Amino acid sequence: GIHRIWKTAMVDWMAPQPHQNLIDLAGGTGDVSLRFLKSGGGSACIADINHTMLNAGRARQNFHNMLNRLSWCVANAEALPFNSQIADFVTIAFGLRNITDRQAALNEAFRILKPGGRILCLEFSHVQSKPLAKLYDSWSFNVLPAMGQIIAGDSASYRYLAESIRTFPSKEILADMFAEAGFVQVRVRSLSAGIACIHSGWKLD
Repeated sequence: GIHRIWKTAMVDWMAPQPHQNLIDLAGGTGDVSLRFLKSGGGSACIADINHTMLNAGRARQNFHNMLNRLSWCVANAEALPFNSQIADFVTIAFGLRNITDRQAALNEAFRILKPGGRILCLEFSHVQSKPLAKLYDSWSFNVLPAMGQIIAGDSASYRYLAESIRTFPSKEILADMFAEAGFVQVRVRSLSAGIACIHSGWKLD
């Protein structure tokens, strides 16, 4: 459940205002959008390539008093169906890792942001402490799949999770990808000893 704390930390860093709108990529069932609206944001669009996830989000009881400030869109992050320069914020939480062309997704995020807009990406990263990294690897590749099999009847998904985290770019390389897309003032916050990171970047023009 610590991912909830990480998502709250990301939204707190955003400091949403009532006049601002968010497009949440790979938004799934809307965890980030819900936090954005509760923290004072104006409106949010939950975009995800998975139609089933979006339907699950629409059915959430805690969204019912926010329906006039929410929208949903089936969208591929590599080729977004939005006009340019329409969003104050773009977020993606635990979704960039699963996108084939990550640079294309970052380029698209830059395109749909208004000048002065900001992207924040929350994603698993690489543990910085070597002793902790060894323990984390052992947990990820041995304990986590076994727990997934016992609790959810699915060890393969949890094994994929561990493998995809290890092949994801380091925080330094990802920061360079943000810069390649055009973002400036790129900042990185490490969470839980580097298990996850938040990358932030601004579009100035």
